[in-house]
Amino acid sequence: MKARKKVIQGGSSASKTYGILSVLIDKATKTPDLEISVISESVPHLKKGAVKDFKKIMKWTGRWNENHWHDTDRKYTFSNGAYIEFFSPEAVLGSRRNILYINEANNVTYENYHQLSIRTSGEIFIDFNPSNEFWAHTEVLTEQDSELLILTYLDNEALPPNVVDDFKQAQLKADREKAEGLPETSYWQNWCKVFIKGGLGSLQGTIFKFELCDSIPEGSKRVAYGLDWGFSTDPNALIDMHRFDGALYLDELIYEPGMTNADLITRMNELGISKKDDIIADSAEPKSIEELRRAGYYNVRAAIKGPDSIRSSIDTLKQFKLYITKRSLNFIKEGRMYRWETGKDGKSTGKPIDAYNHCWDPARYVALNKINKDSGKFSYGFA
Repeated sequence: MKARKKVIQGGSSASKTYGILSVLIDKATKTPDLEISVISESVPHLKKGAVKDFKKIMKWTGRWNENHWHDTDRKYTFSNGAYIEFFSPEAVLGSRRNILYINEANNVTYENYHQLSIRTSGEIFIDFNPSNEFWAHTEVLTEQDSELLILTYLDNEALPPNVVDDFKQAQLKADREKAEGLPETSYWQNWCKVFIKGGLGSLQGTIFKFELCDSIPEGSKRVAYGLDWGFSTDPNALIDMHRFDGALYLDELIYEPGMTNADLITRMNELGISKKDDIIADSAEPKSIEELRRAGYYNVRAAIKGPDSIRSSIDTLKQFKLYITKRSLNFIKEGRMYRWETGKDGKSTGKPIDAYNHCWDPARYVALNKINKDSGKFSYGFA
């Protein structure tokens, strides 16, 4: 890519971040005093993504020197004076640099991008999963000094076979949707277009609107914990719901597949989950609920669902302004992907897709059992 503004659009597991970071590391080692900023929507997102990948690449290539890494500033300084720093947008809006890399740019505002770009003297790298059109398409790619590269999982030679199989299964589901006459915007066809082919999707009808927050605010009151069971593929998901100043604050505590109930109990103990607080769990596993009770979590209760409980609990949550903590990366991702199902006419069926709901389901359980749908009043404690 020769243009100053390099837009890298790609599907899941296309190795966009690895590829760009490898290029940036190579530039830093060859150019003394080069200043490179890697930007993502939040510090937790950076730590789990770009920073983690950067360290892996540096260690795999034998370049890593622990003494050159400043953990507080998230900055690595090379022997020649070049450096790569990792920040969320608001932390570096006033600073200048030679090279800018915005990771998962569709989660960064255009205003932040623009402020960063005008303070960058050299190349700008922009990557994202193309779930829908945003400023990279409407603003950046309309400029003369920009170009587009599309990557797919086929460009990643190191992808494990089981992940490739998952993509093939998704494609089979998309093919079935197409054979049934469902529109291209139906869930699996749209998913495969975006995450397999790296094409621009049409992500419409997301269910919840929410904002990010640094943490649960002081002075808030816990409504309850919500718990959804998983094991082989689906994760166990434990969320914490608080209310403050008329809004609901959501925090992801556990999101992990392959956990036994013993593993879950150990993790809950490690997190300091109070055994006095209410936990609303999916009613599908009464045996698991009993195991948690016998471990001392006496206030675990099965969610009472009732008729049309999914729509009812969604409507209840939508009465409130919703905040999700920045560290809740899986919760945030699900919030951006959880949407209404569409029929053959392309219109919403009024039912949510059965995907990207592992955190939202336990949030719904709490809403169903702790918040009065009609009055919005909260119930603390069980009868």
